[in-house]
Amino acid sequence: QVQLVESGGGSVQAGGSLRLPCAASGSTYSKYYMGWFRQAPGKEREGVASIGRDGSTAYANSVKGRFTISRDNAKSTLHLQMNSLKPEDTAMYYCAAKNAGTWPGLRSAGYNYWGQGTQVTVSS
Repeated sequence: QVQLVESGGGSVQAGGSLRLPCAASGSTYSKYYMGWFRQAPGKEREGVASIGRDGSTAYANSVKGRFTISRDNAKSTLHLQMNSLKPEDTAMYYCAAKNAGTWPGLRSAGYNYWGQGTQVTVSS
């Protein structure tokens, strides 16, 4: 079992940047598939970025070229670097983990551990 704690959210103007860390504890972090998801008010949760055990990555089309997911297995930390932020990026951002089976990619149903979320607000 793993516990996930996100931080780094906040308010930023369009075009700005934020870096979201997710600290993991309680299990062998390197064995987990990891992902970032977001949910805006009135919308379904959507996958933003995912990283496999071997460092392979996947991104939603809406964030490709602007967001970068990375993991530090030595520090049990996941990061999401967000650049060129847009108002439509405003949402609650969640860190997620899966510890068995195949890489679920951007499918939220494939993850079995979730953090509490951190709010990102981008103003125009």
